[in-house]
Amino acid sequence: MKTLNRAQQKIEDTWDLGSLFGNNESWDEGLKELKTRIEEAPELKGSLSAGKDSFLSTMQWYEQTSILAERLYNYAFLLYAGDASDNDNVRRYSLASQQLSLLSAAMAFFDPELLGIEDKVIETYLEDADFAPYAIFIKKARRFKEHILSESEERLMALQGEVGSVMRTTFGDLTNVDFDFGELDGKPLTQSSFSSFLMQDDRDLRKRAYKQFYAVYEKSKHAIARLYEGQVKQDIFRSKARGYESCRSMALFGDRVPLSVYDNLIKAVHEAFPALHRYYALRSRLLGQEKLAHYDVYVPLVKGIESHTSYEQAVGIICESLKPLGEDYVKTIKAGLTTERWVDRYENKGKRSGAFSSGTYTSKPYILLNYKEDVLRDLFTVAHEGGHSMHSYYSAKNNPYFHYDYTIFEAEVASTFNEQLVAKYMIENSSENKTKAYILGKQIDDIVATLFRQTMFAEYEKITHELAEAGTPLTLEVLRQEYRKLLEAYFGPAVEFEDESDLEGLRIPHFYSPFYVYKYATGISAAIALSQKVIHGGEAQRNDYLAFLSSGGSSYPIDSLCKAGVDMESEKPVQEALKTFESLLDQFEALL
Repeated sequence: MKTLNRAQQKIEDTWDLGSLFGNNESWDEGLKELKTRIEEAPELKGSLSAGKDSFLSTMQWYEQTSILAERLYNYAFLLYAGDASDNDNVRRYSLASQQLSLLSAAMAFFDPELLGIEDKVIETYLEDADFAPYAIFIKKARRFKEHILSESEERLMALQGEVGSVMRTTFGDLTNVDFDFGELDGKPLTQSSFSSFLMQDDRDLRKRAYKQFYAVYEKSKHAIARLYEGQVKQDIFRSKARGYESCRSMALFGDRVPLSVYDNLIKAVHEAFPALHRYYALRSRLLGQEKLAHYDVYVPLVKGIESHTSYEQAVGIICESLKPLGEDYVKTIKAGLTTERWVDRYENKGKRSGAFSSGTYTSKPYILLNYKEDVLRDLFTVAHEGGHSMHSYYSAKNNPYFHYDYTIFEAEVASTFNEQLVAKYMIENSSENKTKAYILGKQIDDIVATLFRQTMFAEYEKITHELAEAGTPLTLEVLRQEYRKLLEAYFGPAVEFEDESDLEGLRIPHFYSPFYVYKYATGISAAIALSQKVIHGGEAQRNDYLAFLSSGGSSYPIDSLCKAGVDMESEKPVQEALKTFESLLDQFEALL
């Protein structure tokens, strides 16, 4: 089927950006207003420490300016995501990005000034009801007070930060731009197509793709090892300069996540190795291999099934699945996915690939899709992104601006939760064993990819940083040795690795955003635990979950999830997710 141009899309299949700006002309007017506000910003220097009224006035100005900037950027970003081949969209997106940078620079005085005010003064201010929309934001910001340096030292840290980001950008340029993986059977082998090759039925094709891909990394292995060592040294420098106990302490400080949450995740996953090894043994049997190779582990457990689900049918299935969340939730998401036009549904030329949810405080929580009726997984993508958007909807509806934005730690809970409910509904309402097996296989593979694999990455980051903090040089040999140990421990006896398998540790871009990936593993664990509570519970459990969605950024993630009924400081949620994994394996094997 021929890919449409943007102009050929039916209006009802595209998002309605009117909740951001009515048209491009009104966006242009908004941009002028933002430029004026950016010019005003330097005049506010000193205003936070100039007394209560001045402090409040500046907070109100900052709030209004931030809301405007958020709207301007999101409108431009969504137009660009919808069609990057339109020069006007490119220009608008570039302008919006530029103004955001200028606003950030103009407000550089804000944090040091806020943190420089005495605690007693701030406490007095926060007793005033007028400060309620800003209280949590102020308290969260001031937690960093003990880690903020003098003005001259902060200036040096900012300058060093520009140098420190070179490792990440160089890694990206090297692996995404300079690396040429060539072609395989007439098709380009790239960073994005590599995973597709590893999912093909043809084992020889998988092996050739694997060997050809890692041969490129082999040639640059020493350089990449140095880049990663540089990233770790940068993390150590920042943590020591700011007075944190370790790199990991620094990374978890912002979300107020105890180190024990990270450690408990790794411990619980290790205890579940027998179930994970059983999964790979099952894979080995299904593929007819005595031993799996590393390039065998991503072939789908069930081959793609023939399905034809229109977008409207998908929405219907999703809404039926989500009935345990109550009438308001279902009515809102149904309208959002259809008549309210939150969603840009189908592929067109110039459109960004994949899917995402992106909204603002005052707008609809928009969703970009590239929905295909013959790909059953796309139905789950609609449910997933719908979960993000409903989280944003409830957060914005129930919080002031500075308190509405939730953390990444919390974000994956709402999206994965919806997928859990949809999978349960479809398995229970399907008469086809192959369809049931496909959905079970998808759930199993998702847990392997999100809970087990991301925990392996998280454990690798912990090991490498602790080695470097103890003074051990992170040579190429050390990095490969530590990564291979983890591969062998996680994959178990059913998998035999190639000589180049441990080069995988050199190709993970998330390692240049340290201690980030564990949030995916905790997110799916919390989502599974909460979905079980809502499915098997009553109105109280549903209301607890909806209260979590409504809490936005008004508390810390551990606290908001605890109120919803999941204590992430204990091992229990991860253990429950791992029990669910075993149960899914049992159900899957029973269908074979």
